[in-house]
Amino acid sequence: MTSRLQSDLAATLDRRRLLGALALGAGGAMLAACGTRAGAQALACPATPTETKGPFPADGTNGRPRPINVLNLDGVIRRDIRPSFAGLEGRAEGAALELELALVGTADCAPARAGAIYLWQNDATGDYSLYDRTDVNYLRGLQPAEGGRVRFTSVVPGCYGGRYPHCHLEVFAGVEAAMRGEAPLLVSQLAFPEAECRALYQGDARYGDSLRNLDRLPIERDFVFADSDAEGRARQTIVLKGDPQRGFAGSATVVLG
Repeated sequence: MTSRLQSDLAATLDRRRLLGALALGAGGAMLAACGTRAGAQALACPATPTETKGPFPADGTNGRPRPINVLNLDGVIRRDIRPSFAGLEGRAEGAALELELALVGTADCAPARAGAIYLWQNDATGDYSLYDRTDVNYLRGLQPAEGGRVRFTSVVPGCYGGRYPHCHLEVFAGVEAAMRGEAPLLVSQLAFPEAECRALYQGDARYGDSLRNLDRLPIERDFVFADSDAEGRARQTIVLKGDPQRGFAGSATVVLG
């Protein structure tokens, strides 16, 4: 059976091959100059880099025996993504997280006038709904941007073998665009801060082997975040405030290029 890490690596390799092919075509030099993170530094707000969506998006692009798509299900537009929905039962356990994402543009850092974010993540034990666990579809949800901000109620994810703690997101032109299957404006990932995750994993048995996995793979070695410098990784890391007992408030900025 293919591991989560092997699936993630395969998806990333395919994306990098595609980008390499594009760079060799007409206008490749311009694409290479503008698409790098070094080039993005000249912008007022450096764009959030494109990252692999991974093997578990449930956005209609993969799945067996047929593509899995939660974006066309009733109830997917929701703030609280901890419960399962659309007829499935089960609720994700873990430390509570109120996550707020600011959606802005690169030119002037102004809040986006429209847009929507589809967010998904693994649970405390490292499992992804609909793939590792086919009986649940929790920790997946779509929200429109209101005043350039999108809010989700979730849990802090666990750290599974081969990956640093993270969540996935796709930015769409709007909720309707996402539900119609239009291509996203951005596919990326956000990291969680090591200190807060470490403290949580040490004291909460629901997180299983997360602490051991975190010890083995700091963010500097994670295959998604390792190609950025410390400043770039900081921009892709969620700021967490709170504690395991009361829960956490998280915030990050997603910048559309």
